Amino acid sequence: MASTAQQDIQQAVNALKQGQLIAYPTEAVFGLGCDPQQAQAVEQLVKLKQRNPDKGLILIASSFKQLKPYIAQVDDCIAAPARQSWPGPVTWLWPVKQNYPFSHLLTGKHATIAVRVSAHPLVKKLCDKFEGAIVSTSANIEGQPPATTAEQVRQYFPKGVDKIIEADTGDLPQPTSIYDLLTQEKLR
Repeated sequence: MASTAQQDIQQAVNALKQGQLIAYPTEAVFGLGCDPQQAQAVEQLVKLKQRNPDKGLILIASSFKQLKPYIAQVDDCIAAPARQSWPGPVTWLWPVKQNYPFSHLLTGKHATIAVRVSAHPLVKKLCDKFEGAIVSTSANIEGQPPATTAEQVRQYFPKGVDKIIEADTGDLPQPTSIYDLLTQEKLR
């Protein structure tokens, strides 16, 4: 069984590197993902999901280091609550790095980018193997309930998702909480 999971992760990494879309289990729901540094893949994901491009997307990582290309440096005392909550199921809106060389769809109309260092074992392995952060948005058409199984992903997206990792989501009953790093305000 473990070798099948490893194969799935390797196939997903290969798809990411080729600018393709993947679906994978996260802490609560299935996520749709792509390589955040490939603008065409990010655009394809937003179109597939029928997501409002002003909203922005979440990036997930297995370590804080993987988020550094996307986030601005802030004082340690400001960053402390986020760093203390990771790895874990908490997403933070972090000031985006100035003059970032990636798709504006990652931030939407915001000056922040949503980021999380995940504790989900499969997500950690996926990001480690990919050697970077990946886009993570719920696997659903905007306005519909998020997919919680691989079969639901296939129902939402019979075409357009190149690799679905068949595994279980974590035991979180709802998508991760989202906080604003600068204000500490809970947004979800």
